[in-house]
Amino acid sequence: MVFRGTITDAPDFDPTADAEALYSAMKGIGSDKEAILDLVTSRSNAQRQEIIAAYKSNFGQDLIDDLKYELTGKFERLIVSLMRTPAYHDAKEIHDAIKGAGTNERCLIEVLASRNNKQIHDMVAAYKDAYGRDLEEDVIADTSGHFKKMLVVLLQGTRDESGVVDADLVQQDAQDLYAAGEEQWGTDEAKFIMILGNRSVTHLRMVFDEYEKIAEMSIEDSIKNELSGDFERLMLAVVQCIRSVPMFFAKRLYKSMKGLGTADNTLIRIMISRSEIDMLDIRECFRLRYEKSLYNMIKDDTSGDYKRTLLNLCGGDDDLAGEFFPEAAQIAYKMWELSAMTRVQLRPTVRLAPNFDPAADAQALRKAMKGFGTDEDAIIDIVAWRSNAQRQEIRQAFKSLLGRDLMKDLKSELSKNLERLIIGLMLTPAEFDAKMMRKAMEGAGTDEHALIEILVTRSNQEIHAMNAAYQGAYKKSLEDAIQSDTSGHFCRILVSLVQGAREEGPADVERANADAQELADACNADSDDMVMKFMSILCTRSFPHLRKVFQEFVKCSNKDIEQIIKKEMSGDVKNAFYAIVRSVKNQPSYFADRLYKAMKGLGTDDRALIRIMVSRSEIDLFNIRKEFKETHDASLHEFIQGDTSGDYRKTLLILCGGED
Repeated sequence: MVFRGTITDAPDFDPTADAEALYSAMKGIGSDKEAILDLVTSRSNAQRQEIIAAYKSNFGQDLIDDLKYELTGKFERLIVSLMRTPAYHDAKEIHDAIKGAGTNERCLIEVLASRNNKQIHDMVAAYKDAYGRDLEEDVIADTSGHFKKMLVVLLQGTRDESGVVDADLVQQDAQDLYAAGEEQWGTDEAKFIMILGNRSVTHLRMVFDEYEKIAEMSIEDSIKNELSGDFERLMLAVVQCIRSVPMFFAKRLYKSMKGLGTADNTLIRIMISRSEIDMLDIRECFRLRYEKSLYNMIKDDTSGDYKRTLLNLCGGDDDLAGEFFPEAAQIAYKMWELSAMTRVQLRPTVRLAPNFDPAADAQALRKAMKGFGTDEDAIIDIVAWRSNAQRQEIRQAFKSLLGRDLMKDLKSELSKNLERLIIGLMLTPAEFDAKMMRKAMEGAGTDEHALIEILVTRSNQEIHAMNAAYQGAYKKSLEDAIQSDTSGHFCRILVSLVQGAREEGPADVERANADAQELADACNADSDDMVMKFMSILCTRSFPHLRKVFQEFVKCSNKDIEQIIKKEMSGDVKNAFYAIVRSVKNQPSYFADRLYKAMKGLGTDDRALIRIMVSRSEIDLFNIRKEFKETHDASLHEFIQGDTSGDYRKTLLILCGGED
């Protein structure tokens, strides 16, 4: 195994001299924390064990006890953890995760899904030695169901590590997994546990590729559809570790620092446990996925001696312009390939209501609005539980039976966000998109993000319908409106998109190679030429074709298309191209990100929230929910619950369609 850690054996190592240096750093009043952290982070774990022994024989004291006494807080936890052997460190983490009330399932998942057989065996032995207890028994006592069974399988440390692959067994396993999940009602969890818990990494990677061909979706998507709760999280972690352990840790590190507050235990555990194994690859995967170096994220998120120690373990800042390490280039290439192979089954959250009676609904709505006061609940229960096509029938019935305009009545009876949301639901998708485009451009400022989001994510058909609706409602073409409200390259990009002339159909491999090469060459041109070249390809080619182009771009340039856009472009042009790339890669994930931005921090961007919830509820809001949970470790339902209130919240939660 090639070790790609940031911490290695220090040359000319003298344990006695180090022990003396630590002793004097802690002597007297106050301790020299810098001397301690610089020494500890520049020695390998094996060398630290020698220092502990030398300290005891020279001073008759326990180094770890002295460090605990001298240091405090997170910094103390970090330094003391660095002094433990990897096996004892893992054992302590697992022990802390299951002792006392409540279990830290995420820690169990992270450790057991990512360790190899030897690491598992060493950890089990260390646990027995440190706590005089059997780790397997403690895990069994503390967990339940399929989650418990899979943890027990992983604790055996018996994954095949021979590297021998049997092609027939690959086929068989892929078929068995398909039969155990997607093909039948109910899921045969035992099959998933047996195959994912025992087969070798090389074997399973081939099984996942095979599975994708049979199921027309990735194994991850199947797991999300078929399993739930901690068991789902554990199985996803196992799959991610099979695909790439460094990418798994890059995601965990990102989640530990993003948002409010830092999950310091996770951050400490990963930085320590990977510092001598694969920290260089983790850094590279981090940069690839988040367009920000791990170094900068730690720097922005932590402080003091704690920060200095973590940065020493991180080892260096990856400048955004840098080339990929070979492993990361392969992962980037594979990510695009996965995104190209995956046929995501789009799932709505709002469907046709059964036993639908438009006349009865029209009468009920009239009753809810007649007389003094308005029965908001009755209105919400009808509007939010019907499909858009059914709402159009209700609008018609309202006019035919009562001679009244339902939209006008709703506007006069409801107010603020609830009114905007209910009216949005009552409009046809084309009318709604046209209205959202209009709102994004009217008044003093322009909401460029809204213009980008709508034009990038709609199909040609949806764009044509929106153009017609805009012309009908505002007696002006949408293209003219865009031209009078935006300028320069950004205007050209929007005008290109509003034609609704994007090619449709699969990738053309030969042409994709040529397109990728043209994009790579354009990166060396001046910025105007570069933007025009990017526009000619990104705004006109089909999404499946662009997936192939972006994949080949990694090969031609050894860079990632998203990073190039972030580094070489700016402002609205950058945001537009970035939105196209994100949508091509994974559109539900792009929307999940937009929803997160609409609600995080102070204040809510209600217009964005309404726009996405209304426009995606009958297309892919279920997928968006899954992506939201995956990326933000909280459900969309929780976010809406915490960020909105009253009848507005009630309606949004109906559209959201459930808690994840």
